[in-house]
Amino acid sequence: MSHPSLHQGKTTSGPLVLAVDLGTSGCKCALVSLDGTVAAWAFEPVELHVDGVGVEQDPHDWWQAFIDAAAAVCSDPELRKRVVAVCCSTQAECTVCVDRDGNTLGRAMLWLDMRGAQAIARRLRGRFFNVMGHAPGKLMRWLRLTGGVPAQSGKDNAGHIAYIRDHEPERYARTYKFLNALDYMNLRLTGRYCSTPDSMLTTWVTDNRDPHRIRYDASLLTLLGIDREKLPDIIPSTEVVGPVLKEVIEQLGLPGDTVVVAGAIDTSAVAVGAAVQDFEPHLYLGTSSWLGAHVPFKKTDVRSKIASVPCAIPGRYLAIALQSSAGVNLSFLRDRILFHSDEFLSDEEQPDVYEILNIIAARVPAGANGLIYMPWLFGERTPVEDSTLRAGLVNLSLGHSREDIIRAFLEGVAFNSRWMMEPFVRLLGRDPGPIAAVGGGAQSDLWCQIIADVSGRPIRQMENPIQANSQGAAFLAGIGIGALRPSDLPSLQRHRRIYEPNAQLRELYDERFGFFKELHRQLSPVYARLNQSTPKGAAYAG
Repeated sequence: MSHPSLHQGKTTSGPLVLAVDLGTSGCKCALVSLDGTVAAWAFEPVELHVDGVGVEQDPHDWWQAFIDAAAAVCSDPELRKRVVAVCCSTQAECTVCVDRDGNTLGRAMLWLDMRGAQAIARRLRGRFFNVMGHAPGKLMRWLRLTGGVPAQSGKDNAGHIAYIRDHEPERYARTYKFLNALDYMNLRLTGRYCSTPDSMLTTWVTDNRDPHRIRYDASLLTLLGIDREKLPDIIPSTEVVGPVLKEVIEQLGLPGDTVVVAGAIDTSAVAVGAAVQDFEPHLYLGTSSWLGAHVPFKKTDVRSKIASVPCAIPGRYLAIALQSSAGVNLSFLRDRILFHSDEFLSDEEQPDVYEILNIIAARVPAGANGLIYMPWLFGERTPVEDSTLRAGLVNLSLGHSREDIIRAFLEGVAFNSRWMMEPFVRLLGRDPGPIAAVGGGAQSDLWCQIIADVSGRPIRQMENPIQANSQGAAFLAGIGIGALRPSDLPSLQRHRRIYEPNAQLRELYDERFGFFKELHRQLSPVYARLNQSTPKGAAYAG
């Protein structure tokens, strides 16, 4: 058995939620009070299996990482006896095949897995005429019913299932249910097959026009060739799935009446933890990044690849714009350029490395002495959908230093975030005001200030930005057991500091932002030729 490092939080009183945050790097478990205070947390990494364009994880590794991390945070009997619910927040666009007994049929295909590109393309294209790779009638149907379309890259659940049906027909036939990561965790916790509206979203077979009644659509199932009986029933994120199974209760020492609340995928859970009121935006700065805001309407901006889609808050949609690469640029700089990757452990175990990068970057002035960095290590999704884009450092000279390069990396992500904000604000139809910053990157005072200066918008750094997923899961659990209402959450979403944009830097950053967009216009044809074998496209909202 592994022994994850246990981190103690603040002293709390009252009921606790065992909040599970399952990401690509591993599983974090936290004990969180119903007011969002984190009492303890632990992290356990999970192995990633990469074979060409195939990217997988073993669901058994997810479960073992959960058991190890949960056992660590539940090791204090005084905290353990106060747990009333378990609620998960997980990575999305993972596809797990299980049989009738809940046994997995192979590893899970992850959101990075592009094996389904050709299989999904066959289902999207028309015979004679196509718009952005789609038959016009199919495109309009998907946009009208769901708000998005399957990813041409094959990275989402629709692409995964298409690949399995076409290339692994025996596995398809043996599959009783296709589950996302969230659905699999709830199955292991309760024995119940179910999904949530946001977890099922990127299978792209649900009619999302009524947020109170998300349901499967027969015509979309037919377009993708998916059998309805192979998909779990859909329940709200705030519904109690059932009691925790007896064997899990005994293994973790939880109270016998502990229940499981359905929970949400990471984007939805972060939104619940960060900013729940309509039109109030948040910016998540993790490995990837996204802008999100709850809205009362379903809407899609096809050109900029932004949509409002089903989420965890009853009766609401989540408007979301996705940026492929944010914090991964810093980990790339750390592990591939500045240090050897073996010199450091996981991000969870070596957070001080990023603080060192912040200190170094703060030594140089705004504008990084003329350096401009494009942060497209893994293509881009918003406001352009182009998987062939790649990162680049422009205007580098002998006079530059590592300080300039590190600051340019931080500013490059900020420029891309500003680029994403422009269509996002148009979709909202109003000025959203200050933007809440969450995720590991939002712990950086320097980065928050840079984003404020580049975007010209106040950035509201949350009190505990790295715990937004866990807090969102705890709030959903509180709603599920009747201890909280959605209207209670704004008062629980506390911030540490507001970073106001520096007016003296406005002219400088406006000019550099213009250069940033010009570099995209000039270089995107070059990237397209250099990387022409890369599968094109990503889901509008997936």
